[in-house]
Amino acid sequence: MVGETVVVGWLTLELTNSPFMVSAALSMRMLPLFFIGVPAGALADQVPRPRLLMAAGFGQALAASTLAIVVLLGMVTVAHVMLVTLAAGIFRGVEQAARQSYAHDVVGPAALVSGLAVLGVGMRSGGLVGSLVVGAVIARFGSGAAYLVVALGFLGSALVLMRAMAPPRTRSGATSSVWRSTVEFLGALRRDRRLLVLMMLTAGAEILGFAHQALLPSLARDILHTGPAGLGVLTAARSVGGILGLLGASARGGIGGGALFLAVLFGFGAGLIALGAAPYVVGFAGVFVVVTLVNAMGGLADLLAQSLLQLSVPKELRGRAGGAWVVAIGLAPLGQLQIGALASLFGVSIALGTSGLALVILASATSLLFPRLKRI
Repeated sequence: MVGETVVVGWLTLELTNSPFMVSAALSMRMLPLFFIGVPAGALADQVPRPRLLMAAGFGQALAASTLAIVVLLGMVTVAHVMLVTLAAGIFRGVEQAARQSYAHDVVGPAALVSGLAVLGVGMRSGGLVGSLVVGAVIARFGSGAAYLVVALGFLGSALVLMRAMAPPRTRSGATSSVWRSTVEFLGALRRDRRLLVLMMLTAGAEILGFAHQALLPSLARDILHTGPAGLGVLTAARSVGGILGLLGASARGGIGGGALFLAVLFGFGAGLIALGAAPYVVGFAGVFVVVTLVNAMGGLADLLAQSLLQLSVPKELRGRAGGAWVVAIGLAPLGQLQIGALASLFGVSIALGTSGLALVILASATSLLFPRLKRI
């Protein structure tokens, strides 16, 4: 998935020369999540989750292979990138909804935070390798070959799950339809305001915080002048930061809670403000360090959002809680488009600083307006 981010961003920048279009292309990866998150979560409550994860892996491998062929034939356009990336995002939504609830199946509620932390470290370790490899492949062989590498990664993830087993489930009656299960979860959101606030904060972190990845291609090429290999290194810094943040959470023990979540979001925003100034103060090495620290905060925010949502619902709603998280991060295109537009109009630094300041304000305002969240 991280390698896909690198090649989508670089290929779109080569085709358009526009930070806004890079943001638009990356937003296609996330747009389906908003629409299919809760239905995908309801599906994950009914269908064996390993099978859903396998299907999602095969689907994403097919999408990446399609783009590889189009690029290698010299026929690629921005429309191809947008449409196929959008289709892959549907499979990604199913995968993300099933992954969290399957982690809960495997380790149980008492070890959920540690389980999600281990899962996050594994994902970010793969992302570290994937970003460096894909950046190097683009520089040496081009984007078509890079898409083939991405396709092999998705295919490998699906094949590994062939021997995975779904834990037995206790059933308390007839299986609901996906539509009815979705309606039931929306009712739970209306009854429990905490779930809605957690979803809003998760969406805010995605829109204002994680959207900074859309500017890394422009930061690498146009400001730091490092090319696709430099983009791979900066993307790797995101993975390194996420690993450090999750290892810190594991060493700390316990989940923390709403107060810690708000503090992490505040630090996430402050880090983005620093990242906006870093290229002109500390150079490439300094930018690498700042990107690492920013994404350590991002990794913690991601872990806390997933864990708090999973632990706030009864076991029969776990898949749908994962779907709620998918819906929240499905609002990422709003952030990617706004930060891309700001970068095109006013520059990368101002775009990063503005997003960071908005995230700081969101965390501070939530702390004042919803003090109950700090007691979770």
